[in-house]
Amino acid sequence: MFTPLAQWIDRNILSLGRDMRLSYLPPLMVYMAYGISGLTGIVGTFFVKDYLGLSASFLAALGFWAGIPWALKMPIGHTVDLLWRWKSWLVGLGAGFLALSLGIMAALIGNREAMTAILPAEVWFVISALLSPIGYVIQDAVADAMTVEAVPRVDERGRPFDEPTRKLMHTTMQTLGRVAIVGGGILVAMINVYVFTGVEGLPQTEIVRLYKQVYLMALVIPFVSVLGLGVAWWLRRQHRQQLLQQGFSREQAEQMVQVREESGEPTKPNWWILGGSLAFVLFTLTVGFGGFAYSEEIVFAGSMSIVLFLMARLVRELEPDKRFTLVGTAVVVFLFRAIPGSGPGATWWMIDQLKFDQQFLSVLSLIGSTLTLVGMFVFRRFMAERSIAYVVGFLTIIGTLLALPIVSMFYGLHEWTARMTGGFVDARFIALIDTALESPLGQISMIPMLAWIANSAPANLKATFFAVMASFTNLALSFSQLGTKYLNEIFIVTREVKDVATGVIQTPADYSQLGSLLIVQLLLGLALPFLAIMFAKVTRFKSA
Repeated sequence: MFTPLAQWIDRNILSLGRDMRLSYLPPLMVYMAYGISGLTGIVGTFFVKDYLGLSASFLAALGFWAGIPWALKMPIGHTVDLLWRWKSWLVGLGAGFLALSLGIMAALIGNREAMTAILPAEVWFVISALLSPIGYVIQDAVADAMTVEAVPRVDERGRPFDEPTRKLMHTTMQTLGRVAIVGGGILVAMINVYVFTGVEGLPQTEIVRLYKQVYLMALVIPFVSVLGLGVAWWLRRQHRQQLLQQGFSREQAEQMVQVREESGEPTKPNWWILGGSLAFVLFTLTVGFGGFAYSEEIVFAGSMSIVLFLMARLVRELEPDKRFTLVGTAVVVFLFRAIPGSGPGATWWMIDQLKFDQQFLSVLSLIGSTLTLVGMFVFRRFMAERSIAYVVGFLTIIGTLLALPIVSMFYGLHEWTARMTGGFVDARFIALIDTALESPLGQISMIPMLAWIANSAPANLKATFFAVMASFTNLALSFSQLGTKYLNEIFIVTREVKDVATGVIQTPADYSQLGSLLIVQLLLGLALPFLAIMFAKVTRFKSA
């Protein structure tokens, strides 16, 4: 019994540690910076709930606009390919946007009167919310391409790696990328648990001081991403020196180190991508600032049309079989990620009705991030050995089952279980168990697709192909935000909003329609992915 278990642990968990290479570290640092971004998540939730009078549907619409920069990842990724020599400047630019976004929120929380003398607090919040994704998408596009550069072509003695070895290294690299993101989430969850210990007994002024402190701590995020570039430069220098010591000429060593030069073809500007993307930006800005009715829907339809056109031009670079696989995979992942959410109302309800405070939400985040990391080790072979359609179907069924306890708690499940168990199985107990079971599922579906791109896309267009899939699947998140907005317009959920100065209640709390919202969201989450899987099964557009 022990030997098979030990072999399974070695094959699924320990082997990933053995497969880790120092060259993987630079992109992992950029990914970890993205993971650390969750440091401000809980603070942001409570700040919006307590100090800003923004509705659930408005916040969902803001989530749509914040997702637009991610839909622009295609031209950004192609720009990274074109300006690869200057990628450090691109990472620095992204870091600047992040620092500005975090600085705005720190100033808004700590010096509200000075900030609101210039612009309303809600406007500052919107500006910060829009700057942050611009910074992250620039850095993420560079990091995606750096994952290809991180996988070496030759070993320390200059001997080329065979194809199966390189495929395994690409899968390992992409898995470790998700591990770095989740690892950053674990780190910030631990910090939040520490920061918010005993918060329920503090006066409001002390809580505000803690909020500001968290945003100031978050300024380490842009520093970590920039530090990753310095590590990349040092590792390339060390690898080059090793090859020189093996007797290779400086030119040979340079060619072996520069992974992106293996095709021998410089990346040429794709004017369809650049021109179409310029049209995309102008179109989005015109509609966004033009005050049009249904502006989000117009932008989504136009964005999807432009991205589909650009994808059609780009996939011509692939062989027909790989082209159909790419399209089929994109459709499956799109509909899986297009599932609308319940919006902020569910969290507001947990805070107001279930009395989940900052520290408990931090504990949930810590448990979720830790078990997500464990799950990615455990499911690594599962992902590598099965199709994306199979993985998505599995995640959909399990995710639906694990969403049932939250829906049931709205209708009193926790009250019944507490009575039956003498108060042991209460709302917090159910939330802890549900988070523990659900958490490993979130990051899994993207890994096989990323590994397929890293291994199959043309060598001089890696960043572009990463960005193509990211633009398309991130539009799915924008579609998800639209769906979330519609649900919150149909089922109205409000939390209590008070005037900051007078304490007068401006909007009373009303969670009566939250149950219907959660049920509809649950059914959509089950139906949409299986529609995509059926598409991949009955058409020639198979999934990877």
